[in-house]
Order: sequence, then C-alpha cells, then structure tokens
Amino acid sequence: MLKTLTLILPGAAAALAAVAAVLVSPWWWALAGPLLLLVLVASYDVLQRRHSVLRNYPLLGHLRFALEALRPEIQQYFIERNVDGRPFDRDTRSIVYERAKGTDAEEPFGTELDLHRPGSEYLIPSMAPHPVRADPPRIRVGGPDCTEPYDMALLNVSAMSFGSLSANAVLALNTGARLGGFAHDTGEGGLSDYHLRPGGDLVWEIGTGYFGCRTDNGDFDERQFAEKAAHPQVKCVSLKISQGAKPGIGGVLPGAKVNAEIAQVRGVPQGETVVSPPFHRVYSTPRELVRFLARMRDLAGGKPVGFKLCVGSRREFLAVCKAMREEDATPDFILVDGAEGGTGAAPLEFADNVGLPLGDGLMTVHNALVGSGLRDRIRIGASGKVATGSDLVKRLIQGADYTNSARAMMFAIGCIQAQRCHTNTCPVGVATQDERRARALDVEEKAQRVRRYQEATVKSALQIMAAMGVDDPSGLHPHMLLQRVDPHTVRSYAELHAWLAPGQLLASPPESWAADWNAADPDRFTHFAQWTSRRTDH
Repeated sequence: MLKTLTLILPGAAAALAAVAAVLVSPWWWALAGPLLLLVLVASYDVLQRRHSVLRNYPLLGHLRFALEALRPEIQQYFIERNVDGRPFDRDTRSIVYERAKGTDAEEPFGTELDLHRPGSEYLIPSMAPHPVRADPPRIRVGGPDCTEPYDMALLNVSAMSFGSLSANAVLALNTGARLGGFAHDTGEGGLSDYHLRPGGDLVWEIGTGYFGCRTDNGDFDERQFAEKAAHPQVKCVSLKISQGAKPGIGGVLPGAKVNAEIAQVRGVPQGETVVSPPFHRVYSTPRELVRFLARMRDLAGGKPVGFKLCVGSRREFLAVCKAMREEDATPDFILVDGAEGGTGAAPLEFADNVGLPLGDGLMTVHNALVGSGLRDRIRIGASGKVATGSDLVKRLIQGADYTNSARAMMFAIGCIQAQRCHTNTCPVGVATQDERRARALDVEEKAQRVRRYQEATVKSALQIMAAMGVDDPSGLHPHMLLQRVDPHTVRSYAELHAWLAPGQLLASPPESWAADWNAADPDRFTHFAQWTSRRTDH
C-alpha cells in the first residue's frame, strides 16, 4: 500500500501541477518538474534489484542511505562525548555490508577501540609472518563410525529456518553457499524445496519439534528422517539440543507466518502458532543421547551426525563424555552456540542471563573432549556473533575447528536489524512470509553478496593467521591470544585458562575438574545434585 501511494501521489501531484502550468501560470512548472523527478526516482527504486529497502520503500528508503553516509561523522560525535561511559566499537555490520558488496576497504586514522579497557583481546603478530595461503583449508568432519565424511569450510551459514526466513532469503543463502563452496545449516524448521533447489551443501538440523520428520503426535519419525537424510545435498545432520539466544526453552513461529507451504514442510497445522518443546522425546539421559546419535547416523547412511548446544553445566557435558566412552560411540561434530548469539526472537531475560558465552563454551567442550581422550574423533563448530576474520581466528584458538555465522549472513542478504522479525513485516523481505515484501529481495544479487562476504572473511582470517606466522589452523595456540585483565596487566589465554592434556581426566583429573568429573553420571543429567544436598543439609 505504501509503495503504491509513493508512486501514485507524486504522479498525481505532478499531473495537476502540469495542468495548472498550462491553464493558470507557467510558474507551476517549478513544482511540476521536481514532482516528475520524484516519480522517476520512485519508479527506478521499484525496478532496481540491488537494494531491498528501496524496492519496498521507494523514495523513503533514501533517508536510510543518507544517514548511512553520515555514519562516520555521527559516530565521531558520540566517540568524542563518550556516551554512556563506553567508546563506540567499529561498526561490524558495516564491515559485513562492505564485504558483501565487494567494497571492503582499509580505513585511515587508526582504531576506534579502547585498547586499555579490561577484557580487550589482542592477537599476537609474528616478527616472521608467513605468505597468505591461497587455498582456504577444509576441515574433515567424520569420526571412525562415519562412512561419508564431509570437508567443512572455515565459515558457513548458521541455522536459520524457512518460516522464520522468507523463501527468497533461503534461496539466496543456499545459492551463495553453492557458489562459494560452503555449508548451509537449515535450522530446525524442516527441509524445504528452497533449501534443495539451488544445490548448495546442507546441514539438516533436527530440533525438539522434529519438523520434517515427525509423526502426527510430534514424535521422531525414522522413516521420514531416513528418506530425507538420503538426499545427496544433505551432507551432515545436526540434533539441536539448545540454542544460544534461549537455551532451555523451545522456539516459537507465530501463526501469522505458518502458511500452507510452511505447514506442509514442518508437518504442522496451518495458521497456528508453532511452539517447539523445550526438551527432546528421544532421550532423557546422556547414554540415551549418545545411542540416539548413533542411530541417526545409521538412518542417515553413515553421514556425519552431531549435536548443537549452548553450554551450561560442565558436569552434564562430562556425563555425555563418559557415556561416549562407555558406549564407544561418538558424534562426528559438536556445534557450540554462544549465549550472545541467536538471530531469533527470545525473552530478554534468557538472552542476557542464561548460558555460557561462546568463548567459555568452546573452551569447556574442547577441554572436556581432550581430557576424556575423545577430541581426535570429534570436530567442534562455533556459532555466536562470528562476523569478521578476527572473530574466526579467536574461535579457532579457543577450541573450534570451524565456524558458522547467522547474523552476518542476514546482513549480507540485506537485513538492517529493524527488529521486526516476529511481526511478519520485515522491511527488506528477509524475515517475513509476506510475498510482497519478500519479492524485494533479489535472489541472484543477494546470493553473490553471501558468496563475497564469506570469501572475504575467510581471506581476512587467513591474512591474520599469516601475520601471526601460521599457515594452518592447527598452528594456532592459546598463547597467541591475549586479554587485558586490568589497565596494567595483560595475560595470554594459556595463562588465564586451564588446558587439559589428552586423557588427563582418565588418568588424574586436576583439582579444578575433579569434582565435576567424579560426579558426572552417564545415566542421568544431575548437575544440581550436590547443590540440592547442601541446601537440604542447611
């Protein structure tokens, strides 16, 4: 409606002004001319394919670009006045936009970061840097029980479901993944034609709702799962235990977004709000989880299988490690989602207070697997505000083998963080099922942006690694990442955190891990057991 009015009103006004210029006074041409120019601009906005904002909001959308052009000056105003006591960080979103557009450029006048602020992190350059390798490394995902391993890119598209995202958004992401040779996680919303049509590699995520492989009463359907997992584009399967934005509760898809197509993909009633349960029906103990993952791999024909979680209790994760050892069965990968991540709507209390940040979660999982002698069988992925090459390198140092990005990939296809994802009124057609809005997102143009962004970010990571004197991720170590502890003290991650030796938990657990390791039970999730008993004693 607004788009139509933007075209009709200036056109009608221009026509009236032209008539007045002919019949009343030639001075009316002073008004008719600018109005006609507005009509031409609005028409161009609707027809062009580069900017979704302009296609949905002709003329009005130019206000956003005018403010964007003023960004450095506006930002400097606040830097000089140090609003709310903190200096502004460099706009990561602008970095993503520039890389997606192919205009990534260096900037003069140094950093805008306060390098003396406690918590600031620094990567260590070498006095003997290496040449930048031309071939980005691939990470082989597939343990001893996997018969179809997959070579994962260093940066991939993180989990975002069809239903939460529009059909055009999914098509653009998967097309970009195919063009760039990296993987696209489907999210828990099922395996749709829009994931399959472009031909990009897929990681099929199965959540607590078992969408796409569920029975009528919401249980896991082995037959449907096996049929869809056999698709040649499905390279890996991931069981979502929890996500960073809201660990411990299920997802919500408003009924306004559940059209006939989404209902068919997910196997749910049309027009009804879809709420994923907070827990899985297929397991209730660490041992049952490990056995189910092995069963999934069998049903998937030997393809890599793993699980995704936002880490909470170290004791619970150690219980899973014990179950893996006793069952002699391991997932092929574990995807760690940071509490600071998440592109979906979530209760603010959960987003701000529940779950470990990505770095802490990565180090917990990495050390637990190393200490229990399982690290060489399992790859670790990282997701949660991974947007730049430096983010990627830091996550590799903290224990990851590869990374996924959701928010930055959304920026690459045009997201402007309007924060209207749950209202079905996304102004750029990314997070909506309104076909008129979604049409503004040009698939081919945005797919190229996804490809360029991923390629430029991986290249940036390789440049940083080369500056650190490293050719391969295996050469990265905790002493290469420093953190400022206070205004006068800097320590490396090797000094700040305990790093276990292979098999150390089996031989002689260090004091800081011993209580959790000894209490971890492969047959129950009991991280509150000792706390409850202490409260009872009092």
